[in-house]
Amino acid sequence: MRQNLLEIKDLHIEVNNKKIIKGLNLSIKEGEKHAVMGPNGSGKSTLAKVIAGHPLYKITQGSIYLKNKNITNFPPEQRAQEGVFLAFQYPLEIPGVNNLDFLRLAFNAKLKYEGRKELDPLDFFEFIHKEIKKIDLTDEFLNRNVNEGFSGGEKKKNEILQMCLLNNELSILDETDSGLDIDALKSISKSINTFFNKKKSIILITHYQRLLDYVIPDFIHIMQNGKIIKTGNAYLAKQLEQHGYTNILTKT
Repeated sequence: MRQNLLEIKDLHIEVNNKKIIKGLNLSIKEGEKHAVMGPNGSGKSTLAKVIAGHPLYKITQGSIYLKNKNITNFPPEQRAQEGVFLAFQYPLEIPGVNNLDFLRLAFNAKLKYEGRKELDPLDFFEFIHKEIKKIDLTDEFLNRNVNEGFSGGEKKKNEILQMCLLNNELSILDETDSGLDIDALKSISKSINTFFNKKKSIILITHYQRLLDYVIPDFIHIMQNGKIIKTGNAYLAKQLEQHGYTNILTKT
């Protein structure tokens, strides 16, 4: 029997004294792919950041459990070490920080937390050299500063590279498909599907069906006004594509 990986109970979130999430419940088991969709301002990205532990979002009520451990008050770095990964909608540029060094430090931080031996620069380069080939990147990509001067597709590929490298149990991909051409979308989708297994779970936050044509979710949740108001299977995305949110939500 598959175990619960993530469980969110009656979650209420405020930002600058404004209520964004209003009593949200969500349960995700190991080996499940969930998509979260909804109109702009419905709370999708807020949910992603809250699960990852963003400090600007205040939890006023409710709890978040990861592998049956209450992580509601854990700082973001501890949540990451416990198994949460967030791919940002708008990945930040970090001038002056080499991508190779950034990835090695992140990888070694996780190894250290798990009590495993850290990799020296040469061993890590040999390791990462194999990983980048899986998502159609070259070694030249590693020598650039983190996301500086990257195209939209390169930034998103860098997020997926981090996901594969850190190998966390729960990955949250916040609009990973935005700004991608069809080739980049197919490449990233292939990497997501290759990474996924029966012990890992993924939350895909998206506006569009096109990503879900390649990464087929087990469940789709529609958010509105800070709550999940409808849940269905992959067919729900096709209904949204055809009829839009207004038509679907008025029938809820």
